[in-house]
Amino acid sequence: MKLTQTLMTTAATAALTLGSVLPGFAAETWDMPMAYSASNFHTENGVEFANCVTDATNGEIEITVHPGGSLFAGADIKRAIQTGQVQIGERLLSGHQNENALFGFDSVPFLAPSFEDSDKLWQAAQPEIEALLEEQGLHLLYNVPWPPQGLYFKKEVNSVEDMEGVKFRSYNNTTARLAELTGMSPVTIEAAEVSQAFATGVAESMISSGATGYDQKVWESLTHFYEVDAWLPRNYVMVNAGVWEGVSDANKEAINLCASDAETRGLQMSKDYTQFTYDGLEEGGMIVQPASDELMSGLREIGETMTTEWLEAAGEQGQALVDSYKSAD
Repeated sequence: MKLTQTLMTTAATAALTLGSVLPGFAAETWDMPMAYSASNFHTENGVEFANCVTDATNGEIEITVHPGGSLFAGADIKRAIQTGQVQIGERLLSGHQNENALFGFDSVPFLAPSFEDSDKLWQAAQPEIEALLEEQGLHLLYNVPWPPQGLYFKKEVNSVEDMEGVKFRSYNNTTARLAELTGMSPVTIEAAEVSQAFATGVAESMISSGATGYDQKVWESLTHFYEVDAWLPRNYVMVNAGVWEGVSDANKEAINLCASDAETRGLQMSKDYTQFTYDGLEEGGMIVQPASDELMSGLREIGETMTTEWLEAAGEQGQALVDSYKSAD
């Protein structure tokens, strides 16, 4: 009996010793909240990124993705990363431009209305945004643009005047201001609540990509989608700076490679998803078409006003960013 106990104790000690030196024996788990549904391309891309990290770090870091605002609502994700409630997460930074106007650089109406322009704008903004995030205790890993933003309604709209009085879903300062300038009534609604908001009449319109409308099946409540290509906002995946500092150099390199792949893959997914979702909205029964010349003329006038306001709020940094973007080849 004593021999058996001795052998068991020796075996257990050996197992513990072996486990302490084997890489990946005690995996570090990171929670990654995301605001959009599991079927959204940003979330699918995030899951691929998470799987890549697990593989590339030999299981030393495992990322658990929580889609659809299930762990934290979209508006709370950035704060959750900063305070260490989670290690990593994804957020639409323009939703926080009340903290700093620079966060809204990618939502200035008609400044960068195409994927090519959006990329140039990001190249101009990247140093400022990364530095700003570092000051807030966040380290940027990658970001991916949404498809161009269009207007959704439950009626035909041919001019800005037709928008007056409509209850409009807003998700950042830019969309709220757009509502005010067009005579609509802004209602703050997170992405995960869009479908319910339209179904219950809390909102009747929004500006968003075809992706959001398709994912939320808004054809069940809305009737028209107008292509206006107003801007291409970006989703950013960030990690708590303290957590990042504690990652080994080898794992940092592995994660950065996964992030680079996610950025490239996500951009292509966004491009591919654009026409796919337009077709999907039509199949759902919506009328999908370019905005009329009259509507676009009115929107561009409003866009000029909003651009001036953003530049005033962003100050010299904002002006330098725009100048750098416009001077790019």
